[in-house]
Amino acid sequence: MVVVRAILGALILLLNWVFTPKSVKRDQASQAQINEAAKDLTLYQYKACPFCVKVRRSMKRAALPIETKDAKRCKTSKQELVEGGGQLKVPCLKITENGEDRWMYESKEIINYLNDRFHTTTATS
Repeated sequence: MVVVRAILGALILLLNWVFTPKSVKRDQASQAQINEAAKDLTLYQYKACPFCVKVRRSMKRAALPIETKDAKRCKTSKQELVEGGGQLKVPCLKITENGEDRWMYESKEIINYLNDRFHTTTATS
């Protein structure tokens, strides 16, 4: 099973690299506003998780510079996710607003949130 997961993970990453989406182009002022708004977001993810890839591709299309943390390979990130969000499940978007953290776990929910917040129109499928 470990070998199958390794092969599938490598295939997912290869296909993601080959078919990387293009980012939306914005003027400098608009992108600066997006960058400022995105600084309070963090995506906890596994590199080869298909649902995490789906969220990262949506972020790429929308040119959202959201920090990503690998909860599989980094013990600190894993611990932050479990302690803050309450469960070891990815993808998970940590949203910090007014000094409080909110944790969002479902890929479709995360993509819809990002589309609504940043007024983008990326596909969710």
